[in-house]
Amino acid sequence: MRQGNRRRKRSMVRALFSIFLGAGILALAGCAANPVTGESELNIVSESWELEVGQEQYLPSRQMQGGDYNTDPELSRYVNQVGQRLARVSDRKLPYEFVVVNDSTPNAWALPGGKIALNRGLLVELDNEAELAAVLGHEVVHAAARHGAKGVERGVLLQGAVIATGIVLSDRDYGALAASGAALGAGLLNQKYDRDAEREADLYGMRYMHRAGYDPQAAVTLQETFVRLSKEKRQDWLSGLFASHPPSQERVENNRASAQRLGAGGELAEQRYREAIARLQRTKPAYDAYDEGVKALADGDRAKALRLADKAIQIEPAEGRFYALQGDAHFDQGAYRKALKDYDQALRRDPEYFQFYLHRGLTKEKLGDRSGAQKDLERSLQLLPTAAALNTLGQLALAEGEQSRGIDYLSRAARSDSAAGREAAHTLARVQPSRSAGPSNLGAELRLDPARNLVVVLSNPTGKPVREIVVGIRYPDRQGRTQQATGTYQGTLGPGQQVQLSTGIGPWRDARAIRGMRVQVLSSQVLR
Repeated sequence: MRQGNRRRKRSMVRALFSIFLGAGILALAGCAANPVTGESELNIVSESWELEVGQEQYLPSRQMQGGDYNTDPELSRYVNQVGQRLARVSDRKLPYEFVVVNDSTPNAWALPGGKIALNRGLLVELDNEAELAAVLGHEVVHAAARHGAKGVERGVLLQGAVIATGIVLSDRDYGALAASGAALGAGLLNQKYDRDAEREADLYGMRYMHRAGYDPQAAVTLQETFVRLSKEKRQDWLSGLFASHPPSQERVENNRASAQRLGAGGELAEQRYREAIARLQRTKPAYDAYDEGVKALADGDRAKALRLADKAIQIEPAEGRFYALQGDAHFDQGAYRKALKDYDQALRRDPEYFQFYLHRGLTKEKLGDRSGAQKDLERSLQLLPTAAALNTLGQLALAEGEQSRGIDYLSRAARSDSAAGREAAHTLARVQPSRSAGPSNLGAELRLDPARNLVVVLSNPTGKPVREIVVGIRYPDRQGRTQQATGTYQGTLGPGQQVQLSTGIGPWRDARAIRGMRVQVLSSQVLR
């Protein structure tokens, strides 16, 4: 019963991606004053939606980016204290939270409802507490001024009467990680703010700094540093903070003008900041070695990965990720018992990170420990739903003769365009053909919309309603290489009904390009 309630709750969140924009939705929308700027704006999503989505997506969003940085709890408390100091003077009262994410990429982000995070890698690049306040104040404004919610609203309006389904195009970004409802958080994290939103976040963030007693000039020096780093084209910055918050000389000048209006004075708190990040600075070489080891393993150099993991452990033995890197290398070597010990060590140091449970579960499955594998994989799903865990749990359930449970796991895994998702879709078609509606049962046709983007038109000529329709698309990219994408229509398609799904693929200059594309219904669930 509790599991059914959790599924219904996740479905509420996923429903954002299947909103009909007919008269019914627009009738519910209205105009309201923005809580930060005071300007009148159209409101489609409610504050209750912001609060629910922020709360529900906060943990999986942190998990898919590396999990919380728990090695130095005092640092996390310090960052939260600075954030709460800014939240108290903000123009909108929300249940603000501030967490440090265990990733070396310099980045910071805000979900609707005041759920804010910044990466470990950004903290070592800042010079004082006031610069930290500038970053956090900027993110507070994004949440307070509804910038994430407004981005969602723009996407909904652009779709017109089309149903947006959030098709995952590849394993890039979070595609291989986020499954089920966590895909919403991934979409919000990938969202790029427009210039007006960045300008508002800079302006009001500096006002919050000033109200909280910080020197707003720190926001000027911070942007000057960002502009310099962007010119150097450092890849970690380009793939992190600059991807969603692009710096510019215009922003520097705007901040300088704002600082002059606000007046000089306020705290920089350099010494306090240096003391707070002392351990992080001291152990930075360990994380540098770890990042290099992850890359080495991805390149197939297991021996180098093991050497670098050992180097990292010698510097910071309290970090679980370093032991997990050893486990990943041993797993790739087929040394599953060694890998199991490594993952045990990782979990002793951090029992709240999905990947440790996922990899230990996969290792136990290789060792024939089905019960242990199931337990670990289910725990990983509680932290972050992934296609790898769902697919393996589905295969394990089928092996135990539990077909209904296996199909449920596999159906959820098949929504992901990853190796595990594709394996799950193929298994579904094999073990339960009555639930797999192919082209002979359900109609699937590719078309171009007025903007020349690819859409899928699904039709149901059968006499039974169907749901969870998984489609696969093959199409050539601009270099002529064949690409694959999968997506899921998560609503119910009744007999004789038709629905159009936006894919996000395009635009195509020549309408004839569609002739070389193929679409196939991989699976669906027939409602009895």
